[in-house]
Amino acid sequence: MLRAHRLAPAVATVVLAAAALATAGTAHAAPTAPAHARAALDATCSQAYLPLPDPSCTPGATNPDVTQDTIDSTICVGGYSTSIRPSTSYTNRLKVQQIAQYGYADTNTADYEEDHFIPLSLGGHPTDPHNLWPEPHYATGSSGQGSTDKDAVEYKLYRAVCNHQVDLVPAQQAIVTDWTTALSVLGLG
Repeated sequence: MLRAHRLAPAVATVVLAAAALATAGTAHAAPTAPAHARAALDATCSQAYLPLPDPSCTPGATNPDVTQDTIDSTICVGGYSTSIRPSTSYTNRLKVQQIAQYGYADTNTADYEEDHFIPLSLGGHPTDPHNLWPEPHYATGSSGQGSTDKDAVEYKLYRAVCNHQVDLVPAQQAIVTDWTTALSVLGLG
């Protein structure tokens, strides 16, 4: 089922294409918007949530193979995340697409990490686009935090889950709700 926020850009594209065909015989050319304006028009995901992703575009997705009962044979085994990490050819292609969807003015892919919103180390789905997003390396939002700050939170949550201080699902929920407060919500910092 298509969501309304995903359907609207498709409808707009069809309407604009039809309008272009209808006026194709006219002698004047349609004005072209500057590149930064086109990016803003093409954006389907909001930057208003930064340093969090737009929850309608990146709600997070979990790996069905990882449950509380399987953590000692999955995420808590050394090398687990590396063994299921998607290829860079997949994530780089997705990063370019999602940078456009988020309407970032800076389109340099080196300035973003194609981040697993629910990290692999906490049972995040490795390839589902709902769990991947172009997280800026630079500080964003009112908290002024960036990707390295989230990485530190992820590691502390991973250690707490594998040390059986926190259950898996509450750790996943805390990071999806607001990774900047996840540690304090769970009494870890």
